[in-house]
Amino acid sequence: MDIADARSECERVLKAVESSVVADREFLETVLTAVLARGNVLIEDVPGTGKTLTARSFASALGLSFSRVQFTPDLLPADVTGTHVYREADEAFEFSPGPIFANFVLADEINRAPPKTQAALLEAMGEGQVTVDGETHALPEPFVVVATQNPVESEGVFPLPEAQRDRFLVKTAMGYPDADAERGLLRRRTERESRTPSADAVLDPADVRRLQTVPEDVTVDDDVLGYLVDLVGATRRDARTEVGVSPRGTQRLLEATRSRAVIEGREFVRPADVRAVGEAVLAHRLVLTADATVEDAAASDVVAEAFDRVSVPTVDAPEADATE
Repeated sequence: MDIADARSECERVLKAVESSVVADREFLETVLTAVLARGNVLIEDVPGTGKTLTARSFASALGLSFSRVQFTPDLLPADVTGTHVYREADEAFEFSPGPIFANFVLADEINRAPPKTQAALLEAMGEGQVTVDGETHALPEPFVVVATQNPVESEGVFPLPEAQRDRFLVKTAMGYPDADAERGLLRRRTERESRTPSADAVLDPADVRRLQTVPEDVTVDDDVLGYLVDLVGATRRDARTEVGVSPRGTQRLLEATRSRAVIEGREFVRPADVRAVGEAVLAHRLVLTADATVEDAAASDVVAEAFDRVSVPTVDAPEADATE
């Protein structure tokens, strides 16, 4: 699959999702960017904006198996990963896979589960496998976790630790639709019998796996690589930052920018691609100082100021693209 074909497939997926979800195009492209980059997504927004529907619609459009896990304070790690069950007929224990054994897993309200259960996702999100009772089981490919959390309620929640947040390629939010979009949402509801819309499948798991290999063919100029490093360095040197973006975060930024270029149908990365995904990839990886927190500073402000301070390189299109 070449980049032109990949762009066409991405457009088909986005249109299929838009048929069932009322959301900003940029938000949907951010989620698709994470899928292409083989990453995970954290969506933080108030209830009722369509987070669950978005995850389900992407799974349907991509033709992937879908599983939803409702995270609650009494949820155990085995409820997510699975456990060994004794089969009396065979007189032996047999592994019973948990809901994490799906291509597209929705971890709903992930911050309502205790840290031990949250940690059950770490290995799965980082290595595509889970270990239960000393036995390692590979998860299906492709594998994507979309986690949601409510930023308003603070009672009975367990904030995600830094190591957990670092496993998410992007953190984003849907926001409220504008008046026209919300009017369209109501119109769609009057034109169907079911309460919940659905997206048609336009790809299958094999197509998604091929799609995920395409960003590897995207060219990244040395000046753009330097731009990425300088941006990350700026977040680390900011006085408001206690912990800056990790080297893993730098690599994830590169992967996200290449995936963004594929969605745009280009064979090379532009600085505009970096800016398009920068906040979503970097902000949630920062840990602010206590003083910055007291002063209501936001990690997104640190990232925005890094973009303002770092010089933007001039990148010319490769000769092969310049003639198109």
